[in-house]
Amino acid sequence: MPVSLLGAAEIRALAADLDVTPTKKLGQNFVVDANTVRKIVHVAEVAAGDSVVEVGPGLGSLTLAILEAGASVTAVEIDHRLAARLPATAAAHGVADGALTVVDADALRITELPGDPTVLVANLPYNVSVPVLLHFLETFPRLERGVVMVQAEVGERLAAPPGSKVYGAPSAKAAWYGRWRLAGTVSRQVFWPVPNVDSVLVGFHRDPEPRGSEAERRRVFAIIDAAFQQRRKMLRQALAGVLGGTAAEASAVLERADVAPTARGEELSIDDFARIARVI
Repeated sequence: MPVSLLGAAEIRALAADLDVTPTKKLGQNFVVDANTVRKIVHVAEVAAGDSVVEVGPGLGSLTLAILEAGASVTAVEIDHRLAARLPATAAAHGVADGALTVVDADALRITELPGDPTVLVANLPYNVSVPVLLHFLETFPRLERGVVMVQAEVGERLAAPPGSKVYGAPSAKAAWYGRWRLAGTVSRQVFWPVPNVDSVLVGFHRDPEPRGSEAERRRVFAIIDAAFQQRRKMLRQALAGVLGGTAAEASAVLERADVAPTARGEELSIDDFARIARVI
């Protein structure tokens, strides 16, 4: 029996049956268009046999599309009602026993995942998208690639190169883990309720080898945070607090790292930030 997808009317009926009203607090905007969820799965190159983690499956629109492709899914859902209902919805739509595992938990607090997934596919709530992504990349090193649907502004920032107007701390931190790209736009009309922001698909591939140890990552991220907290200041001033305490001491460290003390954070690549961390 092939897996069938949810239609818009069924999604609304499910929500009514569960007494679920999409809330801004949880960033809930349910996708009600089958073509859109299939597009996300296609862009993510999900294939039969893949082990996928999905954050915030909601009523199951994207979940069923991933399962339709022959992958297994570990779905992490913070809303207890939605988490409890998802297995029944999957079974009613032709999902085989064992293909779906639901974890009733806050994605920002989870530290273990059944199924050892290697692919992340998700429609991420706008208010926690960057923290969730960084937490999953840090906590689950076996995640090799993924595609997430996020607010357009967030997606553009994640994929921005150094020197871009929207390049910032999320851009640099995401680059620590691998390569990011904008992979498509998504109409507001495919959501219920219709959001007041545009959405994009962002894809990533993790670098084959880790860039550094966990201790190095923490040092690099502290430098990134300091650089962008005062992004209008030159690095010798913005980084004084983490590079010795004075602008002169910071300048000396930056020069040893082959970074101009008069540069600003948005000019530096992740390699530049990593060199500064190695010097200190």
